[in-house]
Amino acid sequence: MKLPDTSLPRSAWWEPENHADRRPFLIGRNAVQTALRGFFGTRDFVEVDTATLQVSPGNETHLHAFATQAVAIDGRQAPLYLHTSPEFAAKKLLAAGEQRIFTFAHVYRNRERGPLHHPEFTMLEWYRVGEDYRQLMDDCADMLKLAAETTGTRSFAFRGMTTDPFADPERLTLAEAFDRFAGIDLLSTLSAGGETDREALAAALTAAGMRVSADDSWTDLFSKVLVDRIEPHLGDGRATILYEYPISEAALARPSPADPRVAERFELYACGVELANAFGELTDAGEQRRRFEHDMAEKSRIYGETYPLDEDFLAALSLMPPASGAALGFDRLAMLATGATRVDQVMWAPVAEVFE
Repeated sequence: MKLPDTSLPRSAWWEPENHADRRPFLIGRNAVQTALRGFFGTRDFVEVDTATLQVSPGNETHLHAFATQAVAIDGRQAPLYLHTSPEFAAKKLLAAGEQRIFTFAHVYRNRERGPLHHPEFTMLEWYRVGEDYRQLMDDCADMLKLAAETTGTRSFAFRGMTTDPFADPERLTLAEAFDRFAGIDLLSTLSAGGETDREALAAALTAAGMRVSADDSWTDLFSKVLVDRIEPHLGDGRATILYEYPISEAALARPSPADPRVAERFELYACGVELANAFGELTDAGEQRRRFEHDMAEKSRIYGETYPLDEDFLAALSLMPPASGAALGFDRLAMLATGATRVDQVMWAPVAEVFE
Protein backbone atom coordinates (compact mmCIF):
# COMPACT_ATOMS: atom_id res chain seq x y z
CA MET A 1 0.00 0.00 0.00
CA LYS A 2 1.34 3.42 -0.96
CA LEU A 3 1.58 5.82 1.96
CA PRO A 4 0.18 9.33 1.50
CA ASP A 5 2.72 12.05 0.78
CA THR A 6 2.93 14.07 4.00
CA SER A 7 6.05 16.05 3.10
CA LEU A 8 5.87 19.83 3.33
CA PRO A 9 6.10 21.98 0.20
CA ARG A 10 9.70 22.65 -0.84
CA SER A 11 11.21 26.10 -0.52
CA ALA A 12 13.24 27.49 -3.40
CA TRP A 13 14.96 30.27 -1.45
CA TRP A 14 18.14 28.23 -0.98
CA GLU A 15 18.64 27.44 -4.66
CA PRO A 16 21.73 29.37 -5.86
CA GLU A 17 20.08 31.14 -8.79
CA ASN A 18 17.18 32.32 -6.66
CA HIS A 19 19.49 33.49 -3.90
CA ALA A 20 21.61 35.36 -6.46
CA ASP A 21 18.50 37.22 -7.65
CA ARG A 22 17.63 38.22 -4.08
CA ARG A 23 21.13 39.01 -2.85
CA PRO A 24 21.18 42.71 -3.92
CA PHE A 25 18.01 43.25 -1.90
CA LEU A 26 19.53 41.48 1.10
CA ILE A 27 22.74 43.52 0.97
CA GLY A 28 20.59 46.66 0.72
CA ARG A 29 18.64 45.52 3.76
CA ASN A 30 21.86 45.15 5.74
CA ALA A 31 23.02 48.62 4.68
CA VAL A 32 19.74 50.23 5.79
CA GLN A 33 19.88 48.42 9.12
CA THR A 34 23.44 49.58 9.72
CA ALA A 35 22.48 53.15 8.83
CA LEU A 36 19.53 53.10 11.23
CA ARG A 37 21.73 51.83 14.04
CA GLY A 38 23.96 54.82 13.36
CA PHE A 39 20.90 57.09 13.37
CA PHE A 40 19.99 56.00 16.87
CA GLY A 41 23.58 55.95 18.06
CA THR A 42 24.08 59.62 17.26
CA ARG A 43 20.92 60.44 19.22
CA ASP A 44 22.01 58.73 22.46
CA PHE A 45 19.73 55.71 22.14
CA VAL A 46 20.66 52.36 23.68
CA GLU A 47 19.99 49.21 21.67
CA VAL A 48 18.18 46.56 23.73
CA ASP A 49 17.42 42.91 23.06
CA THR A 50 14.07 41.71 24.39
CA ALA A 51 13.01 38.10 24.95
CA THR A 52 10.84 36.50 22.28
CA LEU A 53 9.01 34.21 24.73
CA GLN A 54 6.43 36.05 26.85
CA VAL A 55 3.54 35.16 29.15
CA SER A 56 1.31 37.27 26.89
CA PRO A 57 1.89 37.86 23.17
CA GLY A 58 -0.10 41.11 23.24
CA ASN A 59 -3.78 41.84 23.70
CA GLU A 60 -5.03 43.40 20.50
CA THR A 61 -8.21 41.91 19.07
CA HIS A 62 -7.00 41.06 15.58
CA LEU A 63 -3.41 39.98 16.28
CA HIS A 64 -2.88 36.22 16.32
CA ALA A 65 0.02 34.60 18.17
CA PHE A 66 2.07 31.43 18.02
CA ALA A 67 1.70 29.45 21.24
CA THR A 68 4.07 27.01 22.93
CA GLN A 69 4.59 25.39 26.34
CA ALA A 70 7.14 25.81 29.09
CA VAL A 71 7.88 22.43 30.69
CA ALA A 72 9.41 22.12 34.18
CA ILE A 73 11.80 19.35 35.22
CA ASP A 74 8.93 17.57 36.95
CA GLY A 75 6.77 17.73 33.83
CA ARG A 76 4.47 20.57 34.82
CA GLN A 77 3.47 22.77 31.91
CA ALA A 78 2.54 26.41 31.48
CA PRO A 79 1.66 28.32 28.30
CA LEU A 80 4.10 30.75 26.71
CA TYR A 81 3.78 32.73 23.49
CA LEU A 82 6.07 34.15 20.83
CA HIS A 83 5.56 37.89 21.10
CA THR A 84 3.72 39.86 18.40
CA SER A 85 5.71 42.95 19.44
CA PRO A 86 8.53 43.78 21.89
CA GLU A 87 6.36 46.57 23.29
CA PHE A 88 5.57 45.11 26.72
CA ALA A 89 9.22 44.25 27.40
CA ALA A 90 10.45 47.63 26.15
CA LYS A 91 8.06 49.52 28.39
CA LYS A 92 9.24 47.50 31.39
CA LEU A 93 12.73 48.78 30.60
CA LEU A 94 11.40 52.34 30.59
CA ALA A 95 9.85 51.68 34.00
CA ALA A 96 13.25 50.42 35.14
CA GLY A 97 14.87 53.73 34.19
CA GLU A 98 15.94 53.61 30.54
CA GLN A 99 15.37 56.90 28.70
CA ARG A 100 15.92 56.25 24.99
CA ILE A 101 15.92 52.71 23.64
CA PHE A 102 15.52 50.91 20.33
CA THR A 103 15.41 47.29 19.23
CA PHE A 104 15.38 45.27 16.03
CA ALA A 105 13.14 42.44 17.24
CA HIS A 106 12.02 39.32 15.45
CA VAL A 107 8.27 39.11 16.04
CA TYR A 108 5.67 36.49 15.16
CA ARG A 109 2.11 36.85 13.90
CA ASN A 110 -0.10 33.95 12.89
CA ARG A 111 -2.67 34.02 10.07
CA GLU A 112 -0.45 36.43 8.11
CA ARG A 113 1.32 35.72 4.82
CA GLY A 114 1.50 37.66 1.55
CA PRO A 115 3.52 40.32 -0.28
CA LEU A 116 3.44 42.59 2.80
CA HIS A 117 3.04 39.97 5.53
CA HIS A 118 5.18 37.16 6.89
CA PRO A 119 4.70 34.95 9.97
CA GLU A 120 8.11 36.03 11.31
CA PHE A 121 9.40 39.51 10.57
CA THR A 122 11.59 42.27 12.00
CA MET A 123 10.07 45.10 13.99
CA LEU A 124 12.09 48.22 14.70
CA GLU A 125 10.77 49.82 17.89
CA TRP A 126 12.06 52.92 19.62
CA TYR A 127 10.99 54.91 22.68
CA ARG A 128 11.63 58.42 23.98
CA VAL A 129 10.94 59.20 27.64
CA GLY A 130 9.53 62.66 28.32
CA GLU A 131 9.17 63.57 24.66
CA ASP A 132 6.05 64.35 22.62
CA TYR A 133 4.87 61.80 20.08
CA ARG A 134 5.24 64.40 17.33
CA GLN A 135 8.99 63.94 17.69
CA LEU A 136 8.44 60.40 16.41
CA MET A 137 6.84 61.88 13.29
CA ASP A 138 10.10 63.73 12.66
CA ASP A 139 12.03 60.50 13.33
CA CYS A 140 9.97 58.68 10.71
CA ALA A 141 10.55 61.38 8.10
CA ASP A 142 14.30 61.28 8.78
CA MET A 143 14.36 57.47 8.50
CA LEU A 144 12.69 57.51 5.09
CA LYS A 145 15.35 59.91 3.82
CA LEU A 146 18.15 57.88 5.38
CA ALA A 147 16.91 54.60 3.88
CA ALA A 148 16.72 56.18 0.43
CA GLU A 149 20.15 57.80 0.72
CA THR A 150 21.65 54.49 1.85
CA THR A 151 20.33 52.52 -1.12
CA GLY A 152 20.78 55.36 -3.62
CA THR A 153 17.13 55.58 -4.62
CA ARG A 154 15.25 58.80 -5.31
CA SER A 155 11.76 57.31 -5.18
CA PHE A 156 9.91 54.43 -3.55
CA ALA A 157 7.50 52.49 -5.78
CA PHE A 158 4.92 49.79 -5.07
CA ARG A 159 1.82 48.64 -6.95
CA GLY A 160 1.69 51.62 -9.25
CA MET A 161 2.24 54.24 -6.54
CA THR A 162 5.37 56.28 -5.87
CA THR A 163 6.60 58.19 -2.84
CA ASP A 164 9.33 60.81 -2.67
CA PRO A 165 11.18 59.84 0.53
CA PHE A 166 12.88 63.24 0.66
CA ALA A 167 9.64 65.23 0.73
CA ASP A 168 8.13 66.19 4.09
CA PRO A 169 5.23 63.80 4.85
CA GLU A 170 1.70 65.15 4.77
CA ARG A 171 0.14 65.16 8.24
CA LEU A 172 -3.54 64.26 8.07
CA THR A 173 -5.94 63.58 10.94
CA LEU A 174 -8.37 60.66 10.73
CA ALA A 175 -11.25 63.15 10.78
CA GLU A 176 -9.73 65.00 7.80
CA ALA A 177 -9.14 61.73 5.94
CA PHE A 178 -12.71 60.48 6.49
CA ASP A 179 -14.06 63.78 5.21
CA ARG A 180 -11.69 64.02 2.21
CA PHE A 181 -11.91 60.47 0.91
CA ALA A 182 -15.35 59.28 2.10
CA GLY A 183 -17.36 62.42 2.87
CA ILE A 184 -17.98 61.16 6.42
CA ASP A 185 -17.94 63.24 9.61
CA LEU A 186 -16.08 60.80 11.83
CA LEU A 187 -16.08 62.86 15.03
CA SER A 188 -19.89 63.19 14.95
CA THR A 189 -20.05 59.44 15.64
CA LEU A 190 -18.08 59.83 18.88
CA SER A 191 -19.35 61.16 22.21
CA ALA A 192 -17.45 63.77 24.20
CA GLY A 193 -15.75 60.95 26.11
CA GLY A 194 -14.92 58.89 23.04
CA GLU A 195 -17.80 56.38 23.18
CA THR A 196 -18.79 55.21 19.71
CA ASP A 197 -22.20 55.56 18.00
CA ARG A 198 -22.57 52.56 15.72
CA GLU A 199 -25.85 53.67 14.18
CA ALA A 200 -24.55 57.11 13.30
CA LEU A 201 -21.52 55.66 11.53
CA ALA A 202 -23.65 53.04 9.76
CA ALA A 203 -25.92 55.78 8.42
CA ALA A 204 -22.89 57.75 7.23
CA LEU A 205 -21.51 54.71 5.36
CA THR A 206 -24.86 54.06 3.72
CA ALA A 207 -25.04 57.70 2.60
CA ALA A 208 -21.52 57.32 1.17
CA GLY A 209 -22.62 54.30 -0.88
CA MET A 210 -20.84 51.72 1.24
CA ARG A 211 -22.27 48.35 2.24
CA VAL A 212 -23.25 47.87 5.88
CA SER A 213 -23.98 44.46 7.43
CA ALA A 214 -26.30 44.00 10.38
CA ASP A 215 -23.54 42.48 12.51
CA ASP A 216 -20.94 45.17 11.75
CA SER A 217 -19.70 46.88 14.89
CA TRP A 218 -18.55 50.51 14.94
CA THR A 219 -14.98 49.25 14.67
CA ASP A 220 -15.87 47.06 11.68
CA LEU A 221 -17.39 50.06 9.92
CA PHE A 222 -14.43 52.26 10.78
CA SER A 223 -12.08 49.66 9.33
CA LYS A 224 -14.11 49.36 6.12
CA VAL A 225 -13.77 53.07 5.44
CA LEU A 226 -10.09 53.10 6.34
CA VAL A 227 -9.20 50.11 4.17
CA ASP A 228 -11.49 50.73 1.21
CA ARG A 229 -11.62 54.52 0.90
CA ILE A 230 -8.59 55.97 2.67
CA GLU A 231 -5.52 53.73 2.68
CA PRO A 232 -5.34 53.38 -1.14
CA HIS A 233 -4.64 57.14 -1.32
CA LEU A 234 -2.02 57.39 1.43
CA GLY A 235 1.63 57.95 0.66
CA ASP A 236 1.05 58.76 -3.02
CA GLY A 237 3.62 61.32 -4.12
CA ARG A 238 4.91 61.83 -0.61
CA ALA A 239 4.55 59.93 2.65
CA THR A 240 1.44 60.39 4.79
CA ILE A 241 1.27 60.56 8.58
CA LEU A 242 -2.29 59.69 9.63
CA TYR A 243 -2.89 60.80 13.22
CA GLU A 244 -5.43 61.40 15.99
CA TYR A 245 -7.13 58.01 15.86
CA PRO A 246 -10.41 57.59 17.76
CA ILE A 247 -9.66 56.53 21.33
CA SER A 248 -11.39 53.17 20.72
CA GLU A 249 -8.81 52.40 18.00
CA ALA A 250 -5.71 53.10 20.06
CA ALA A 251 -5.48 50.44 22.75
CA LEU A 252 -2.09 51.50 24.14
CA ALA A 253 -2.16 55.26 23.47
CA ARG A 254 -3.12 58.08 25.80
CA PRO A 255 -6.01 60.45 25.00
CA SER A 256 -5.19 63.72 23.29
CA PRO A 257 -5.19 66.61 25.79
CA ALA A 258 -6.82 68.77 23.10
CA ASP A 259 -9.71 66.35 22.36
CA PRO A 260 -10.48 63.29 24.55
CA ARG A 261 -12.35 61.67 21.67
CA VAL A 262 -9.06 60.92 19.94
CA ALA A 263 -5.71 59.48 20.97
CA GLU A 264 -2.05 60.31 20.45
CA ARG A 265 -1.58 57.69 17.78
CA PHE A 266 -0.27 57.95 14.23
CA GLU A 267 0.57 55.65 11.37
CA LEU A 268 3.10 56.28 8.58
CA TYR A 269 2.29 55.32 4.98
CA ALA A 270 4.36 55.25 1.79
CA CYS A 271 3.02 53.96 -1.55
CA GLY A 272 -0.16 52.88 0.24
CA VAL A 273 1.92 50.66 2.55
CA GLU A 274 1.60 51.05 6.31
CA LEU A 275 5.16 51.35 7.63
CA ALA A 276 4.91 52.51 11.24
CA ASN A 277 2.49 52.80 14.16
CA ALA A 278 3.26 55.17 17.04
CA PHE A 279 1.77 56.27 20.36
CA GLY A 280 1.99 58.80 23.07
CA GLU A 281 2.07 55.96 25.56
CA LEU A 282 -0.74 55.22 27.99
CA THR A 283 0.63 54.84 31.55
CA ASP A 284 -2.67 54.47 33.46
CA ALA A 285 -2.63 50.79 34.49
CA GLY A 286 -6.32 50.71 35.36
CA GLU A 287 -7.35 52.15 32.00
CA GLN A 288 -4.92 49.85 30.21
CA ARG A 289 -6.42 46.81 31.95
CA ARG A 290 -9.93 47.93 30.98
CA ARG A 291 -8.89 48.28 27.33
CA PHE A 292 -7.16 44.91 27.28
CA GLU A 293 -10.20 43.20 28.81
CA HIS A 294 -12.47 44.84 26.23
CA ASP A 295 -10.22 43.75 23.37
CA MET A 296 -10.00 40.20 24.67
CA ALA A 297 -13.80 40.05 24.98
CA GLU A 298 -13.97 41.10 21.32
CA LYS A 299 -11.34 38.50 20.41
CA SER A 300 -13.39 35.83 22.14
CA ARG A 301 -16.56 36.96 20.33
CA ILE A 302 -14.93 37.00 16.89
CA TYR A 303 -12.31 34.23 17.05
CA GLY A 304 -13.27 32.13 20.07
CA GLU A 305 -9.92 32.59 21.82
CA THR A 306 -8.17 34.98 24.22
CA TYR A 307 -4.66 35.60 25.53
CA PRO A 308 -3.68 36.20 29.16
CA LEU A 309 -2.86 39.66 30.44
CA ASP A 310 0.75 40.37 31.37
CA GLU A 311 0.33 41.36 35.03
CA ASP A 312 4.03 42.18 35.24
CA PHE A 313 3.56 44.71 32.45
CA LEU A 314 0.51 46.27 34.08
CA ALA A 315 2.43 46.60 37.35
CA ALA A 316 5.32 48.27 35.52
CA LEU A 317 3.01 50.93 34.11
CA SER A 318 2.66 52.44 37.58
CA LEU A 319 6.41 53.18 37.45
CA MET A 320 6.70 54.10 33.78
CA PRO A 321 7.30 57.81 33.08
CA PRO A 322 5.52 59.69 30.27
CA ALA A 323 6.96 58.48 26.97
CA SER A 324 6.34 58.09 23.27
CA GLY A 325 7.10 55.01 21.20
CA ALA A 326 6.93 53.76 17.62
CA ALA A 327 7.00 50.42 15.83
CA LEU A 328 8.19 50.25 12.22
CA GLY A 329 7.96 47.24 9.93
CA PHE A 330 11.63 47.10 8.99
CA ASP A 331 11.21 44.52 6.22
CA ARG A 332 8.63 46.75 4.51
CA LEU A 333 10.96 49.75 4.66
CA ALA A 334 13.81 47.63 3.28
CA MET A 335 11.50 46.39 0.51
CA LEU A 336 10.62 49.92 -0.60
CA ALA A 337 14.18 51.22 -0.28
CA THR A 338 15.70 48.39 -2.35
CA GLY A 339 12.96 48.11 -4.98
CA ALA A 340 11.85 44.63 -3.95
CA THR A 341 8.20 43.69 -4.53
CA ARG A 342 7.66 41.35 -1.56
CA VAL A 343 8.92 41.44 2.01
CA ASP A 344 10.27 37.89 1.76
CA GLN A 345 12.71 39.11 -0.92
CA VAL A 346 14.51 41.14 1.78
CA MET A 347 14.56 38.33 4.36
CA TRP A 348 17.71 36.24 4.48
CA ALA A 349 15.88 33.01 5.34
CA PRO A 350 12.09 33.28 4.94
CA VAL A 351 9.81 30.87 6.78
CA ALA A 352 9.01 27.88 4.59
CA GLU A 353 5.47 27.56 3.28
CA VAL A 354 3.51 24.96 5.24
CA PHE A 355 0.24 25.22 3.35
CA GLU A 356 -0.27 24.25 -0.29
